[in-house]
Amino acid sequence: MSPAEWSMVTDDVAVRRVSELLASGEGPFGVDTERASGFTYSNRAYLVQVYRRGAGTFLFDPIDIEDFSPLAAALTGDEWVLHAADQDLPSLAELGLVPERLFDTELASRLLGLDRVGLGAVTQELLGIELAKAHSASDWSTRPLPEPWLEYAALDVALLPDLRDAVAERLVAAGKLEFAEQEFEAVRVRPPKPKALEPWRKLSGGNRPKGPRQLAMTRELWTARDELARERDVAPGRLIPDASIIAAVTANPRSAGELASLKTFRGRASRSELDRWWRAILRGKTTEDLPGQKRREPGTIPSHRGWAQRHPEAAERLTELRAVVTAEAERQQMPPENLIAPALVRELAWEPPADTSPEGVANRLADLGARPWQLALVAPILSVVFVD
Repeated sequence: MSPAEWSMVTDDVAVRRVSELLASGEGPFGVDTERASGFTYSNRAYLVQVYRRGAGTFLFDPIDIEDFSPLAAALTGDEWVLHAADQDLPSLAELGLVPERLFDTELASRLLGLDRVGLGAVTQELLGIELAKAHSASDWSTRPLPEPWLEYAALDVALLPDLRDAVAERLVAAGKLEFAEQEFEAVRVRPPKPKALEPWRKLSGGNRPKGPRQLAMTRELWTARDELARERDVAPGRLIPDASIIAAVTANPRSAGELASLKTFRGRASRSELDRWWRAILRGKTTEDLPGQKRREPGTIPSHRGWAQRHPEAAERLTELRAVVTAEAERQQMPPENLIAPALVRELAWEPPADTSPEGVANRLADLGARPWQLALVAPILSVVFVD
């Protein structure tokens, strides 16, 4: 089977058969998923694509497949090649699919300093092949999946092994292969991001509500929307967008009718679920459980946006550290955030190590999760900032 051809896999019997074919192939596995971000509540995979030389391209429909263990067993022994792996690995892990080794062509492209790192751009630059991205933002929970969507998904994954070889060649030429390997492993073993303590505070689309009563209304509306979105498996913003929550709280309506009359209160469920939203507003208006100031997440530092006024010394250190990182990133021809994570730089500025020698700075950054290649490049130059 050539990379241009593909087969659809929709049941457990086919999974077992196809897994044997993949196990008999050779070289790395190209792996990708299609989700329905922005359409559904969950971030599950609605299609899993796998390609291996000598075996072919296979598209797995997780809707009707109950047992992915044969595929998990087949995908061992060689690298998985993904583009922007951190987006796909969580949904793959939900299916029991976890790589033993990883090569991330998007992350590698960042380390190489490529101007554009999307799959289409990198494929065109390194392989001379133009990919159509017309269906990348489609609702992949749609069934049946249209044939053009499946063709798009198959071509994406079939090119990954060739792209991996082209990227690896450039990494070797730039002396960055070891950098990349450490980054790939960090992505592979990274634990899931902990859930926010108060996710309802992270609204976008207007002036943030202020004051305990407005915050209580915001919390109740957000919670009501989240419960309905989870129940229907619909992206919350498709029911009522964040801006509508903010508009309703700001307007402080006195009745359901007044809420319905708000032109700024929009969304597909803004009127069909009007009673639900009004009950949430009433709970916010009457509850004695009023939110206080925003709680800081465990183990986090204050937002750096307020440092200049409240913590000027830390703000000054942060400015100096950022300048050093930016200069070194330019020399290494990669984005500053890939040279060292901005959050780690902020931690260093907020609480410098007792030992500000290069070794002390390296130890502090290592405790925060920096990789050895990063420590070797940045610890010596960052330590200079702390010299009186």
